[in-house]
Amino acid sequence: MDTGILILRLLVGLLVAGHGVQKVSSHLGGGGLEGGAEEFRADGFRGGVLTALAAGGGQIGSGLLLAAGFLTPLAATGTIGVMTVALTVKRSHGLWVQNDGYEYPLVLIGTAAALAATGPGAWSLDALLGLTPYPSWWAALVLAAGLGSGLIARLVLHRPAAPANTGR
Repeated sequence: MDTGILILRLLVGLLVAGHGVQKVSSHLGGGGLEGGAEEFRADGFRGGVLTALAAGGGQIGSGLLLAAGFLTPLAATGTIGVMTVALTVKRSHGLWVQNDGYEYPLVLIGTAAALAATGPGAWSLDALLGLTPYPSWWAALVLAAGLGSGLIARLVLHRPAAPANTGR
């Protein structure tokens, strides 16, 4: 079981961190900080560069913590939060990724929640430092805090859509 959890943590954590790197730099195919800022502006978010830095930093930090199995509840909360924002952006396209839907952010949210529920496994920094096992109620708290923080970020940072011009 610990091997499976390790593989899952490494895969999801490094993908989330890599996604954050793309938001703030030209590494891993990213458009640089200005490209990340433009992506957020195009999706209707305020803040441009600051929003890209916050999102990218949140993804890098939570992804690396998740991959290392360090402060796993915090890492899972951060991952769920940033992926909740991504889900809200893609929600209007439906579920499936081939239509630019929210399938991928939903999988990452579910995986982070599952890791919060199972814990990081024996091959983790949490285990090495004696921080595990986390109480089982942490999983519900992590999911609620992650979803809540993502929805609050969306509410605070997203500009309302401009009313359609009817020509009257």
